[in-house]
Amino acid sequence: MYILSTVGLNILIGNFIIVTGSFLILLVLIKKFAWGKLLAIFEEREKRISNDIDSAEHAKVRAEKLANKREVALNEAKSEANKIIDNAKEISHEQGNKIISEAKETADSIKDKAQQDIAREKEEALSSIKGEVSHLTILLAEKILNEQLDASSKSQLVNDYLDKLGEA
Repeated sequence: MYILSTVGLNILIGNFIIVTGSFLILLVLIKKFAWGKLLAIFEEREKRISNDIDSAEHAKVRAEKLANKREVALNEAKSEANKIIDNAKEISHEQGNKIISEAKETADSIKDKAQQDIAREKEEALSSIKGEVSHLTILLAEKILNEQLDASSKSQLVNDYLDKLGEA
């Protein structure tokens, strides 16, 4: 058994030496042919990732700036809209007051004219009535003077006169 063990041990050591040698040769070959390319690929990937991170940070900063600008613009637009609304309210209030004032002036003018027309018509009516009354009085006086009337005729004449006055 001892022989087997020594042979097995020798095989094991031989295999170890072959595997170790093969591994070292593989490492040397990888170092010579592939290591530079692998490092270049990793460095390129690292640069891409770094650039992507930087681009993302720049994009974030630009987005924040744009958001701030939009918020400022929105606030300015709201402020301007409020000013426009306030101005429109003020103008409409002023125009409303002006219209009311003009309407009052027009109404007062119409009222004054109507009162003047009423006064003139009243004067004309009184003048006309005075003329009629004086004419009727003259007619009555003529009848009284032309006729010698008894008491009932005089009474009848006065009643006729008053009836004519009432119609006028």
